[in-house]
Amino acid sequence: MRTAKKGSVEVPAFVRHLVKETERRVSSLFKGGRGGAVRGEQAEGEEGAASEEEEGGAIIPCPYLDRPVLDKLLEEGFAPGGGVHFACACMQGWRATMEDFHNCFPQLCGALADWAFFAVFDGHAGSVVAEHCSRNLLEHILATGSVGLEEDVERVTEGIHEGFLSMDKQLHSVATREGWERGGTTVVSTLLTPQSIYFANLGDSRALLCRGGRVAFATADHKPYGPAEKERIERAGGSVALQRVNGSLAVSRALGDFGYKTAEWRSAREQMVSPEPEVTVVERSPMDEFLILACDGVWDAISNDDLCEFVSSRLRVCTDLREVCSQVIDLCLYKGSLDNISVVLVCFPAAPQLCPEALHQEAELDDLLESKVAEIFEELSGRGEDPDLLSVLTVLASTVIPGLPPGGGLQSKRNCIISAYYQQKEARQLRLSQETGGASETF
Repeated sequence: MRTAKKGSVEVPAFVRHLVKETERRVSSLFKGGRGGAVRGEQAEGEEGAASEEEEGGAIIPCPYLDRPVLDKLLEEGFAPGGGVHFACACMQGWRATMEDFHNCFPQLCGALADWAFFAVFDGHAGSVVAEHCSRNLLEHILATGSVGLEEDVERVTEGIHEGFLSMDKQLHSVATREGWERGGTTVVSTLLTPQSIYFANLGDSRALLCRGGRVAFATADHKPYGPAEKERIERAGGSVALQRVNGSLAVSRALGDFGYKTAEWRSAREQMVSPEPEVTVVERSPMDEFLILACDGVWDAISNDDLCEFVSSRLRVCTDLREVCSQVIDLCLYKGSLDNISVVLVCFPAAPQLCPEALHQEAELDDLLESKVAEIFEELSGRGEDPDLLSVLTVLASTVIPGLPPGGGLQSKRNCIISAYYQQKEARQLRLSQETGGASETF
């Protein structure tokens, strides 16, 4: 199997400068104004709320950092079958650890050279389960023997189901042998064939397909409070409290999490937390534009429709799919996502292409934002203030700005705004330095 090359990409200097050097209250914008409230929140998908408080005499570390880790791991590639291009990006963000994993197989082996497989794994209570599954899930699916050149939709669908169950069973053996006491992972994956798109999801990671400029399909999250999920949980001897399994786990389907799979009178599918994926088959169409797979760090911050619109607009002004994925991550961060963020973007031949008119509009928007930042900066400076970024952003947020990217709004242009702010700040400091120097020489 072939995978695309991976590489780290430098974060723009002004973003690093923002995180490291600016006022602490500026960073609250990235957190969606979390302030100190996060200490009492429970980490999504984890058992129990972590905080920097004493509990039973023990210090439990906070699951969030004071400042986000902004380094992104970016990947891109080409799937020979059907002219499919893809890219993905992931970032640790505000989380104390990185628990997301992904894999991209743009070309499977042998007779399946025109087939591709993409997946995102969002771990919780540790990264070990997500990492293990990211390395082994596809092999378990292929080992069922149901995936073959002569595509039988029913057989392939059943093979995906059995592959997930086999993965969980093998994972349990490894966990018992290695002493993994807790931890699990959600999964969202897609198997592309020349005729079909197989979506398989488990938990609250999600996938969507954009066709003809709109969302044609999106997977449904598996949450404990869903009627069917709740019924299964209760039949297995559990309960749903605080919208969580036994008041603790935020998803009702996952690989791992074996502390919730102890009902001996129930099959694997019928446990409180089920390892059985929901598989949906969509026939491919010439109108298919792109599909997105992402962890809940994306979906907590943006809706299906907004993300579809935003990615469509970015593809019209950018040919680098890695940059589009990077902009999605930045948008989710600026919209207040506190989680690890991972996104895979797969583009079909009908995906939006570079558009001269869109490029011109984007350039005009950047110029407008830079001029607005300059006006606000000068206005605040004229009052005798030393404008900070928060003040500038606050004024700008109340200003009508035409032409903002659909689905993204002002947050999607935050990097442009920050860059313009620092240009003004540095220019002001230079003027003050020259004036001070000139006054000294005159004296």
